[in-house]
Amino acid sequence: MATINRKVIRGRIHNRIRRKVSGTAERPRLCVYFSGKHVYAQVVDDEAGKTLVSAGTTEKELSKGKHAANRATAEKVGKLIAERLLAKNIDKAVFDRGGFLYHGKVKALADAAREGGLKL
Repeated sequence: MATINRKVIRGRIHNRIRRKVSGTAERPRLCVYFSGKHVYAQVVDDEAGKTLVSAGTTEKELSKGKHAANRATAEKVGKLIAERLLAKNIDKAVFDRGGFLYHGKVKALADAAREGGLKL
């Protein structure tokens, strides 16, 4: 019986999403990643090939206490990424869920970014 490699499946889904979703200078791509302990988000301008802003639970601001990749930390990262993007006068972004299901942590991060003033 073959084993299921979830990392390969997520990678395949992520590649399929990236064929359709691309960021521009006016509307960059907000991409998310969840490891076992941390939550990461970055906003990328794909035309220029540059990361505009990033946030993650490895930063000093968010790394107080125990590390966990859960809804609460995803909300904190979502609010922080929206705050940093609005400081650069960008209020629109394309959401790239990175092959993860739009549920739980991913939805919490996206909703927090919307509450922070971002239009996804």
